[in-house]
Amino acid sequence: MTHKFDVVVVGAGAAGLFCAGIAGQRGLKVLLVDHSEKVAEKIRISGGGRCNFTNRDTTPANFLSENPHFCRSALSRYTPQDFIALLQRHGIAFHEKHKGQLFCDRSAEDIIQMLLAECDAGGVTRWQPCSIKSITAPEQAGTGSYKIESDRGPIEAPQVVIATGGLSIPKIGATDFGYRIAKQFGLRLVEPRAGLVPLTFDGEAWAPYAQLAGLALPVQIETGAADATPKQRKKAVVFAEDLLFTHRGLSGPAVLQISSFWREGQPVRINLAPGVDLPTLLLRAKASSKKLIANELAALVPARLADAWVSRDPAWQKPVSEATDKALTTLADRLADWQLTPTGTEGYKKAEVTLGGVDTRDLSSQTLESKQSGLYFIGEVVDVTGWLGGYNFQWAWASAHACAMALADNSGAVAKN
Repeated sequence: MTHKFDVVVVGAGAAGLFCAGIAGQRGLKVLLVDHSEKVAEKIRISGGGRCNFTNRDTTPANFLSENPHFCRSALSRYTPQDFIALLQRHGIAFHEKHKGQLFCDRSAEDIIQMLLAECDAGGVTRWQPCSIKSITAPEQAGTGSYKIESDRGPIEAPQVVIATGGLSIPKIGATDFGYRIAKQFGLRLVEPRAGLVPLTFDGEAWAPYAQLAGLALPVQIETGAADATPKQRKKAVVFAEDLLFTHRGLSGPAVLQISSFWREGQPVRINLAPGVDLPTLLLRAKASSKKLIANELAALVPARLADAWVSRDPAWQKPVSEATDKALTTLADRLADWQLTPTGTEGYKKAEVTLGGVDTRDLSSQTLESKQSGLYFIGEVVDVTGWLGGYNFQWAWASAHACAMALADNSGAVAKN
């Protein structure tokens, strides 16, 4: 028996659930399928279990894409305020942490249950776990609909939405399914790579800093070499966030943010004491203190960092009163402009998102429909990636909404149960 629907949504994550619910409530007969047993695992683990579900201050400037203007249309038509209103209708309490980041007061499970309730309100049929074996285009199927072979039998639908996400966090079910479908139908891909991910460094070179694992502090971070031109420096993206030392490298919000802009072989530059006039304060201490340089420095930066830093040069391992002005100035300059080149990242297993994906040149910014008629791509599978801080979930909601509102109503042809 062939199961017939108006639309099949593949992928029961944030974008897929939201799209299916809206489409169902518009009167379409919707099937939502996912190869995993659980829905929306990425929502469940996000934000420390409280889901940073959007950012009040979302703008197109908070997203990376080969076409930075592509996201503008969807984001303008479904805003953070729209999603907040949905939460309020469902009675979900939330709070702002900082920089516009909104989190559930109780649990990320509240968002998941809300999305499932929206699907139920739209009469969405959900098959889980259910794997899609193949998708055949209407022109090949000869039926006017896509023919889909699944674990639960054949399916026919004139519209298919791919919401399968990217490659990040494979332990919760991430696959390349969406990219394979895009290639099958002749769509271009922007090479995927790990984003919002910790940076790693050569083991031997990193040894002096590995002892700082667990230390966190506010920093200013950017990509680019010291000899960058003024024009390059002007265009550089700079983040002021917390940094976290690890045994293998650097993590924390500052590093996750810059990782999406970092490219292999490129250095990063870190100010470990932003807002502190280190040269003036150290030279002033020289005139009035008999403390070791490390002790004076510990009043300006974390003590563990001060100890590790002065151990790098014998000129810094003495009382501040005995140090030369040049040694103190050099110390201050190195702390304010620490330049180092990562050897890589922790990869998809630790990445929060996948950069790249289905090339937006082959998608409509209004509807998310691809150049293959009736085939849509939404959410993380598309080459649109947000900064850390709730932006990627807002793209999921906005792209899903744009797609769901554009799906054709074939309910006259396909009876809704």
